[in-house]
Amino acid sequence: MPQRIILSSAFAGKRYAVLGLARSGMATVETLLASGAEVTAWDGREDAREALAGRVTIADPLDIDLTGFDGVVVSPGVPLNRHPIAAHARSFGVPIIGDIELFAQARASLPPHKVVAITGTNGKSTTTTLVHHICMAAGLPTVMGGNIGLPVLGQPPLPEGGVYVLELSSYQIDLTYSLEADVAAFINLSPDHLDRYDGYAGYGASKARLFAMQRADQFAVFGCGDADTLRIAAETAAQRPAGNVEVVDPSVLEGQALWPSLQGPHNLQNAAIAVAIAKRLGIAEDVWRAALASFVGLPHRMERVAEHKGVLFINDSKATNPASTAPALGAWPRVHWIVGGLPKSDDLDACAPYFSHVVQAYTIGEAGPRFADLLAPHMPVQRSEMLCDAVRQAMDAAVPGDVIMLSPACASFDQFRDFEARGDSFRQIVAALIAEGDA
Repeated sequence: MPQRIILSSAFAGKRYAVLGLARSGMATVETLLASGAEVTAWDGREDAREALAGRVTIADPLDIDLTGFDGVVVSPGVPLNRHPIAAHARSFGVPIIGDIELFAQARASLPPHKVVAITGTNGKSTTTTLVHHICMAAGLPTVMGGNIGLPVLGQPPLPEGGVYVLELSSYQIDLTYSLEADVAAFINLSPDHLDRYDGYAGYGASKARLFAMQRADQFAVFGCGDADTLRIAAETAAQRPAGNVEVVDPSVLEGQALWPSLQGPHNLQNAAIAVAIAKRLGIAEDVWRAALASFVGLPHRMERVAEHKGVLFINDSKATNPASTAPALGAWPRVHWIVGGLPKSDDLDACAPYFSHVVQAYTIGEAGPRFADLLAPHMPVQRSEMLCDAVRQAMDAAVPGDVIMLSPACASFDQFRDFEARGDSFRQIVAALIAEGDA
């Protein structure tokens, strides 16, 4: 019977505490148990604890003596700079790790393979999915995991020659110590998640640890769009043999017009990084070029929702900060921009280079009044407040050739459960208003 999850003799006879029993936590428990480890598990949700009753010791790691434990495995969502589990584990000399570190420790038990690890502030998911797509087009056994898709431990191990493609957030890198990625990529860096770090420098240093874990003979690829990423690239190159670090030049790629799901300057950089990775994996040019053309973008990331009467509707709900919205504005010359939500910053400076592309802005959510005041000197502004009103107003104003785009530059939590719910709502509103107009 084929093996359903990743197992390793490295965990046999060891003791672990697992804090947080969402998808990655549950996959971690299953891997550890099936590998012969002893597990203590905890989650604030009673149903999650009940699902493991009789198979693990149910106890909060904060309340127990951790002497003899080999690790406390926490969810990336646990803020290590504020949560008491960090000091508690440290007092017993027990490392706090994540599921990616367990995967790193399990690698020796797996058939020979490659690991691609991708990080950066924006574009991680698109680049990771694109690399996975290129690998599949090349006929390589491959899975995608980390900060996207299914937990890597919960997926069947790949046969020899397989490629594990991992999207890694800074939170996941913080919990990882021994992942020697055969290819590691750093797309870009801009302010985000600063509540978890000692300022912007601490955030950048967290991501840069991905390369510190590599061996000098392994490959690192970097974007070229910001000074901080270039600095980290230079620091990495100074410690590697020539040829093992590449800063991509997106202009060398031709044919972006033929890649409908990779529009805009940021996606050109994402594609250039994916191509550099593909080349390092030995994938031929005719294969990766065909894969770029057949790639279908991710939901909520410059997603083409509809085209009606010459107007294109774009769902870019995943753009939760100004730096991720900016390149989306740059992708089209006439944009009706729906912007706002729960702000991560007080300004939209990162978007300013593309203000000339905005026909009109429609501000929504908690950030709406502030953003309306910021944008009014530069463009016409509608203070819409609600997403449904913004879409209707934009449809009334748009002419053939225009784009109506939700790219909020904000988190969603003032009005929606998450960015997916916000994007789904946008889709539904667009469909309903188109139907209403055609009735």
